[in-house]
Amino acid sequence: MAKPVYILGISCFYHDAAAALLADGVPVAAAEEERFTRKKHDASFPVHAIRHCLSRAGIESQELDWVVFYEKPILKLDRIFSTFLSTWPWSLNTFVTAMPPFLKRKLMVERHVRQALGWDGPILYSDHHLSHAASAAFFSGLERTAVLTVDGVGEWASAAGWKAGPGELSQLWELRFPHSPGLLYTAFTQYLGFRVNSAEYKVMGLAPYGRPVYRDMILDRIVRLRPDGSFRLELELFEFTWGRRMVGERFARLFGRPARDPESPDLEQFHMDVASSIQAVLDEIVGRMALDLMERTSLDSLCLAGGVALNCVANERARRRTGARGFFVQPAAGDAGGALGAAAVVDRLFLGNGPRPALQHVYLGPDFSQAEIDRVLAEQGAVSRRLEPDELVRSVAQQLELGRVIGWFQGAMEFGPRALGNRSILADPRPAGMREKLNAKIKFREGFRPFAPAVPLEEAPRWFGDTPESPYMLLTAQVSAGLVPIPAVTHVDGSARLQTVRQTANPLFHALLQEFGRRTGVPILVNTSFNVRGEPIVCTPLDAWRCFMSSGLDDLVLGDRLLRKEDQPATALSAGPRELD
Repeated sequence: MAKPVYILGISCFYHDAAAALLADGVPVAAAEEERFTRKKHDASFPVHAIRHCLSRAGIESQELDWVVFYEKPILKLDRIFSTFLSTWPWSLNTFVTAMPPFLKRKLMVERHVRQALGWDGPILYSDHHLSHAASAAFFSGLERTAVLTVDGVGEWASAAGWKAGPGELSQLWELRFPHSPGLLYTAFTQYLGFRVNSAEYKVMGLAPYGRPVYRDMILDRIVRLRPDGSFRLELELFEFTWGRRMVGERFARLFGRPARDPESPDLEQFHMDVASSIQAVLDEIVGRMALDLMERTSLDSLCLAGGVALNCVANERARRRTGARGFFVQPAAGDAGGALGAAAVVDRLFLGNGPRPALQHVYLGPDFSQAEIDRVLAEQGAVSRRLEPDELVRSVAQQLELGRVIGWFQGAMEFGPRALGNRSILADPRPAGMREKLNAKIKFREGFRPFAPAVPLEEAPRWFGDTPESPYMLLTAQVSAGLVPIPAVTHVDGSARLQTVRQTANPLFHALLQEFGRRTGVPILVNTSFNVRGEPIVCTPLDAWRCFMSSGLDDLVLGDRLLRKEDQPATALSAGPRELD
């Protein structure tokens, strides 16, 4: 039997560093570096993620055939130098602080790879938006499709339109920095007092509480939008081309109020209206781009990737506006997914291989044997009960029905920003106070933040209407009226960020949803990521144990072990961070 062709894709040095491994074009492992280092959005070289990929495949680094980086550092350097020169002397301070780290890291990719892997084989470089496009098109299962990539910025492009077919991924157009949908949305994220490149999803969650009263003003004074979705920003209102802030006083004067203090508890109707307005503008930009692209290509399928494609509201609006018959969003749509896409570029375009199977799931991260889990529990002095799978499902469903909130740790960790039933916090969606309980006592986050429902795929039409399959929480749906209320997963506008669960993709989680439905008549659970605010999703059994013991979680399931908080000794929690070698 011939050895598989192994291709390792790497993304790093901006945010959400990651590694992904293909074996004969099929993903066998992928993970973000933050899950190992416990530094949220860790941008450093993903040495731990790479080790995971090799370990999961059971190979050594010298068995790799190709290593590929997700973008071209020299072209990115060209943009940075050009931008600094065009905004001199205002850019001097930023240049002095930003350039040394860039030169040390981005231009030394080859050195990092060779030192970390002991690798003496070829190192290839993809293009940033090509990596995004490949991450969607080549794992969608669609033979021919239009592909829209939208983010902050890659080398020069901030958005691009593509046509994908057998052996083809052709770029049709691009929007170039500094005119960027992602940077526009991030500028408003900063103005609203949230962390850039991290908390854009908070703006999306805040938007339904407001009205888009500033939409027309934004389109008149800030964004010069064309019919095809391309646009130009009024750059005098922004500072990101030369300074350390996204926006400054000119931008604030336009709205008549200063920027909200970072992470201030004071959120007023004004802030909600601004969030609603920029979300409406983003919906219009992405919708126009998608519609124009499908008209240019004469195709009826659409794929999305890039960081902006994590905005499930804009995704759903684009899907409905275009009427796309085939629709796919790369689950790891941001820079982490660039590692997967870069590997696919080598497989499909560089090596010329034919179509590969569609992506079936993203459970590509570390998993742990029950023996490894039991060893951690013993070391922590934990008290647990072992249950057979059917008994575990019945017991957990019963506890959820009683209103208990459960940390659920099973199998391989998800790749991408969403917890999809293997590293999840689960709860009953029916109690009116459940959302407040989860936000305040368990997740320690803002009360306006919505939670996602998980539902068996076959039950979704009854509860969420005519909505396509949404296995990765990247589409929204309206909650059907006239059924049992599920307020914990129903946003203020009646929408929900939906996860549909196939039995073949996650049998145990699917069985739990069905059992909860049998007991309550509602086959739906709150599914939120297993972490607290400011922490990455838990990766290891020890991460899960620490989160369980330091939050308001009632129960913890680790493989076949069920732990109740009240059974744990007061001295059980270990102090101090886990050290990495």
